Amino acid sequence: MAIAGLDVAALVELALMLVAVGAVSGFFAGIFGIGGGAILVPVFYECFRLAGVPLEVRMPLCIGTSLAIIIPTSISSFRAHYVRGAVDIGILKLWWLPILIGVIAASVTARYAPERLFKIVFVAVAWSAAARLLLARDHWRFGDVVPTGPLMRLYGFFIGLLSTLMGVGGGLFANLLMTFYGRPIHQAVATSSALAVLISIPGAIGYVYAGWPAAARFPDVAALQWPFSIGYVSLIGAVLVMPTSLLTAPLGVRAAHAMSKRALETAFGCYLFIVGGRFVVSLL
Repeated sequence: MAIAGLDVAALVELALMLVAVGAVSGFFAGIFGIGGGAILVPVFYECFRLAGVPLEVRMPLCIGTSLAIIIPTSISSFRAHYVRGAVDIGILKLWWLPILIGVIAASVTARYAPERLFKIVFVAVAWSAAARLLLARDHWRFGDVVPTGPLMRLYGFFIGLLSTLMGVGGGLFANLLMTFYGRPIHQAVATSSALAVLISIPGAIGYVYAGWPAAARFPDVAALQWPFSIGYVSLIGAVLVMPTSLLTAPLGVRAAHAMSKRALETAFGCYLFIVGGRFVVSLL
């Protein structure tokens, strides 16, 4: 017996994998403030590859679905950090508009960009962040005070742009920037969880918009019908991952606040190096 080109056993295996991934991504959303996208994108890539999704649309479908899932996960993570008083509201006020502009720019780019571009962006950012976290010294700083002028708004634009092209919630960039300006890693993680809310909602809507031309190009491909997609957002992937990610996000928050600064940085850096390596292999 087969459904959308896959036998029932394969579908059950993929469903269980997605449920488990939801639990892990939720935990990481809480512990690293990253929205879980850096886990979801590589795993979705493997799931959609097994389902036969065409290479031309596979990566943006992973990213759009990741952004949709980040919405409830990031809200849950943000609320848990906010209750602890760890979120820097001042930075949010500076960044919300430029981040939104960056998300819109990335959504337009996603409509026309080749699949390879998404992988290159993912690897470049993930490995740069990993190197900063693993090799960093306390004296590696841009300054002792976070800027408040045009430079800070420019940072916000690129956070929105690159996060939406990667399918992450902005935590990778916000964590790096805030720690480069001497902010504690725990505060950076907490503020990143709020940025994930700002990025994921318009980002997911943008990938629905970006994916309509792709759906028109592949009207008869069963693999695109299997994820039950709207544009570049797979509804079945989102439905299976969301519940367990919501349950585990608060657990990650507790773990983050229980870890030392260096332990949190090392764990985050190792994780980014590993997930970036997956896409290096696919680019070769």
